[in-house]
Amino acid sequence: MTTFIFEVLKELKNNNENLSELTFVLPSKRAGLFLNHQLSQVVNKTIFAPQILSIEEFVEELSQLKSISNTELLFEFYNTYLQLTKKESADSFETFSKWSQILLQDFNEIDRYLIPHKNIFDYLSAIQDLKHWSVEKNQTEFVKNYILFWNKLHAYYTHFTDSLLNKKIGYQGLIYREAVDNLEAYIQNNADKKHVFIGFNALNTAEETIIQELLQNDLAKIYCDIDKVFMNNQKHDAALFARQHLKNWKYFKNNPFNWNTENYTKDKNISAIGIPKNIGQAKYVGSLLKKLQQDNDSLSNTAVVLGDENLLIPVLNSLPETIQALNITMGFPLKSIPLASLFDHLFHLHKNNTNTFYFKDVINIVSHQFINPLFLFDGIDYASKIIETIDKNNLVYLDKHRLTKIAKPCSNIIELLFSNWENSMVLALENCSKLILSIKSLLDNNKKSNLLTLEYVFRFNELFNELIRLNSEHEHIKDISTLYSIYKELLSSETLDFQGEPLQGLQLMGMLESRVLDFETVIISSVNEGILPAGKSNNSFIPFDVKLENNLPTYKEKDAVYTYHFYRLLQRAKNVYILYNTEADVLTGGEKSRFITQLDLEPIHNINHQIITPQVPTIETQLNVITKTDSLQQQLVVLANEGFSPSSLTNYIRNPIDFYYQKVLKIKEHNDVEETVAANTLGTVVHNTLEDFYKPFKGRLLTVDDVKSLKPKIQQTITYHFKNEYKEGDITKGKNLIIFEIAKRFVSNFLDLEIQDLKAGNTIKIIEVEAENNVSIEIPELDFPVNIKGKVDRIDEYNGITRIIDYKTGSVLKGQVAVQDWEDITTDYKKYSKPFQVLTYVYMLNKANKINFPVEAGIISFKNLSSGFIKFNEKNGHGTLINDNTLKAFEAQLTNLILEICNPKIDFVEKEIL
Repeated sequence: MTTFIFEVLKELKNNNENLSELTFVLPSKRAGLFLNHQLSQVVNKTIFAPQILSIEEFVEELSQLKSISNTELLFEFYNTYLQLTKKESADSFETFSKWSQILLQDFNEIDRYLIPHKNIFDYLSAIQDLKHWSVEKNQTEFVKNYILFWNKLHAYYTHFTDSLLNKKIGYQGLIYREAVDNLEAYIQNNADKKHVFIGFNALNTAEETIIQELLQNDLAKIYCDIDKVFMNNQKHDAALFARQHLKNWKYFKNNPFNWNTENYTKDKNISAIGIPKNIGQAKYVGSLLKKLQQDNDSLSNTAVVLGDENLLIPVLNSLPETIQALNITMGFPLKSIPLASLFDHLFHLHKNNTNTFYFKDVINIVSHQFINPLFLFDGIDYASKIIETIDKNNLVYLDKHRLTKIAKPCSNIIELLFSNWENSMVLALENCSKLILSIKSLLDNNKKSNLLTLEYVFRFNELFNELIRLNSEHEHIKDISTLYSIYKELLSSETLDFQGEPLQGLQLMGMLESRVLDFETVIISSVNEGILPAGKSNNSFIPFDVKLENNLPTYKEKDAVYTYHFYRLLQRAKNVYILYNTEADVLTGGEKSRFITQLDLEPIHNINHQIITPQVPTIETQLNVITKTDSLQQQLVVLANEGFSPSSLTNYIRNPIDFYYQKVLKIKEHNDVEETVAANTLGTVVHNTLEDFYKPFKGRLLTVDDVKSLKPKIQQTITYHFKNEYKEGDITKGKNLIIFEIAKRFVSNFLDLEIQDLKAGNTIKIIEVEAENNVSIEIPELDFPVNIKGKVDRIDEYNGITRIIDYKTGSVLKGQVAVQDWEDITTDYKKYSKPFQVLTYVYMLNKANKINFPVEAGIISFKNLSSGFIKFNEKNGHGTLINDNTLKAFEAQLTNLILEICNPKIDFVEKEIL
């Protein structure tokens, strides 16, 4: 395949041009690199390399101005804004930065297209006057300020550009305008200098003026790369700009248009492949490259062009391992580097002006991969110690003093991380810089294995140095929020450049990097509406009709730019793979690009359409099975000897695997910090409060006065138990205060129920409160002892009948403590867990000879106190009274359950919990 650059160089050589003395101007630096490489294939002798410039470099040379970053432009423009705006009505820098970005873009466009700036600003001001009825007498202050802002646009522009010119710096548009102003002097001083412009398509007015002047003065040649098919089709946007140049430029009235090529109509294999989601496209790129590499060892003439540059990381992760040579023209976004997340966490921590920090923010920082090693001191991991203290003491908020107390040897790093930033932006930036140097010192200990990480740290050090410089020069950063927005602005534009051999192997690039370059095999991703082309967007203060009148580009011209780049990639390629997302995303994707439809409608190429549906394997759910080995059996013997509790037995009924993890392996669930009081904590507080209240009355009849005397103690007792259970968690506000009040209400309502019962003439005698039980049961089939243990919330006598009561802070309804079929009581957890639990208590008390039949057992539900004591009942005929026959029926099922648990031939099999 002969490339466009090679054809241009060949033509110049055939025309006897001295290549060494030419100045080549191309759309990008990358194109210049390829031109330099292909020179060696055109010339057959040693020559001096010609001057090769990108259009930006050439224009900067013409203007004698230095381009500065968008962030620095914001600071410079804010200086202008403050000088021309009354102090009392001036926006903060953060607010200013949100709208000024758009205005700077408009300044840029106005200058690039050489629009008379006074005219357009006066026009914009007049439009706003009309919109807001400026002749109206009773204007609001807001409308007055709004119109005043538009009237000042020209003053802002003039002051701003004058300030930049005095400093010999500028944004792109100003550099272009200044270059045009300096063009005449440049032509006079370089009368013998020959310029060759290669591969230009869409040109702004400044570029057109510069190139046309050089052409008219016989100081330049221009070579465009456009196919005759597009030029001859007046409706095809790929040649929109080329047709305009041919029609409007005086130079082409007497000189040929170079070139109308005939490459597009040659045979090509074009496939349009629909794939679900971005990750699907990335994976398909990897599999496609693997196949191409198998067919042809070298991928040196292959390019992967990413329509959406967010696919860079997924594509890199999907590349075949067999690819040895790879060149990536896009830098790795600095915001995707792990170190960026650390500073995100830090800014999030400090954004509120407070000396206390939310525990999750603290944990995110001390456990971060770059910070955790800084908390290692004398073999002790103080980061883990901080996290353990937070969990143990239920610390929702903690301050720097508390952190220093926990990890005193690490006080220096704690000072850097947790000193209050709000008092000084200088301190904030200095602390970030010192933190970076601390991380670097740690990484230097093992330089060889940390080379890439050190590069990350170096780039972030540069970024914060730039922030320190901007802040010291301009002093516009007044708070953390502003600092964070400027940091994000800088971060978004920074990349970590890849090192590779730019002229060998697979080329991975964005759409703009493909300008002027040609490849035999091209893979283009994300060819969807809204991406290629980008679609309608008007991020500008200049209305659409004003842009039309002043020949400023609109979405129509932007679409034409994308159309050109897309079709130019296809011109010389032999194999083209066009990938698009078939799934509708929130903002983009789902609809394939109009470019694909256009290819179909053109009677030139046959497009091979495919829809790729990923083959998702059907994974059958396999329930976990734990085989009972000899050692496991021994553990079960020990567990049986220690005693099964009613809750552990119901846990087995619910899911044997949970029983195995919690009771056999002793794996406890991690207790997270309770920001909001958990249900089990509420239950414990209520249980402990009632235990404290009723223990003094053990062994005697309750009176109304006894219960009434407990009422004044509710606040104090509940508070005590909350502090005991909830540790240092705050119960004075928010949801926790509501839950605290609920606990008080539960206890108060329960006492009211007791008083109501006693006033009705019922007698209540407290026998036991929170009674511990541990009884041995004999199971002939087992040759080892089995114990049942548990704590009964309350045993009392109600009108002479013994009651076993279990408190529940959750909701329990009548009918949920009933048994219909005894065989189901050890299999149906959802239906029978509550009657199983209360019957186990009765069984234990009976074995311990602490009760006499008949008895009643049941639940008091604090969420359903109106139902009172919800009694166990056997619907098959025995009613609510539990007697010997009831316990015999239950004992048979309990014995079978324990035999199943202890049977070495019955494995622990996971249950599907719906």
